[in-house]
Amino acid sequence: MANHERNKRLLLELLKRPVNGRCADCGAPDPQWASYKLGVFVCLNCSGIHRSLCSRVKSVTLDFWEDELVEFMKSNGNDSAKALFEKAVPAYYYRPQEHDCAVLREQWIRAKYERMEFTGETKYPPISYTTGFYEGVLWKKGKENTQFLKRKFVLSERDFTLTYYNKEDESKGPKAIISIKDLNATFQPEKIGHPQGLQIIYQDGSHTRNLYVYHKSPEEIVTWFNAIRAARYAYLRMAYPTGSDEGLIPKITRNYLKEGYMEKTGPLQKEQFKKRWFVLDSQNRKLLYFKDQLYRMQKSWGSFSSAQRTKVTQRRSVSHSMVGESGSVALRWTRPSDGLSSCVSRRGSRRSGWMPSVRSSLGPWPRRIMPLKPTFNLKDEQQTGVPTGQRGEDFSV
Repeated sequence: MANHERNKRLLLELLKRPVNGRCADCGAPDPQWASYKLGVFVCLNCSGIHRSLCSRVKSVTLDFWEDELVEFMKSNGNDSAKALFEKAVPAYYYRPQEHDCAVLREQWIRAKYERMEFTGETKYPPISYTTGFYEGVLWKKGKENTQFLKRKFVLSERDFTLTYYNKEDESKGPKAIISIKDLNATFQPEKIGHPQGLQIIYQDGSHTRNLYVYHKSPEEIVTWFNAIRAARYAYLRMAYPTGSDEGLIPKITRNYLKEGYMEKTGPLQKEQFKKRWFVLDSQNRKLLYFKDQLYRMQKSWGSFSSAQRTKVTQRRSVSHSMVGESGSVALRWTRPSDGLSSCVSRRGSRRSGWMPSVRSSLGPWPRRIMPLKPTFNLKDEQQTGVPTGQRGEDFSV
């Protein structure tokens, strides 16, 4: 018993070191588990993945630790493991975070410790990351139904394109050629209904389109994801030759700040309210809405710019009067598709979290324009010429 308490105390002291204070794999704070085969401290979620890899795992506080295992942990630790297993991670390779989906975290752990892709001593990462060309089959959701069908995809870093074909016979030409310039990829397992579900978003003229795909192999879908990131990284390096990795890497792919349903009516505010899926893209400063969460093309979007944010100060009384006596929180922007002013009304916005998300995407607001129940006029008259007071579309929950 004395040895048990002493070893527990020694392990807790090791956890106080900054390098061991976060999970070695996902960065979650305060890890309470350890792989005594690898000598790393990990969180509960990552410990389950290590256990599935036959990596010996113990709880720091609940399990009994032999003296030799404690000594092994003392001589290793997260910093030593990182120097070995993450020695040659490409700049564009996605390092999963605490709240990322399971397939990303699992494949990151397998790539590091099982396949040893990043030690610099093997022919890893896979060749798709280094040649700039990758092709294969993905299961893609059909346009008019929920059925997923096999489709061939070809990724070319040389042309900066992602191409897919509806038929195996390529002589009939591709169904779509997507520019890497405007492409984003994000894992959406819950939305798509598959643990390896990937959403590919791209610009098609003035519209934003979505492809919903998956692969039955977890390793293959993560390979596709990182191959897309490799091509995006190459494009950004070309587009911004003086840019640093610190500035470019966050632009490779991104998750959206917030997604969810709201209800909207038309510009005359007389139509029946209909539920629509909204997406807040803080990096591109856009609020988009779709017919539903798996719809292929957005119905409309508003652009958030510094000029629009400045208009709030000038037009506070106008926009607040549009809220009415209901106390709804409103958000107004200009639709570039037709130049009309649009409005979102959120009842219960504090619970929904939409307005705080919008505010954070816009940056700091002057305190003097924050009423008790804020209304934001996000128009830009200089771009559209539409009068600020024009009534637009209402959205409410």
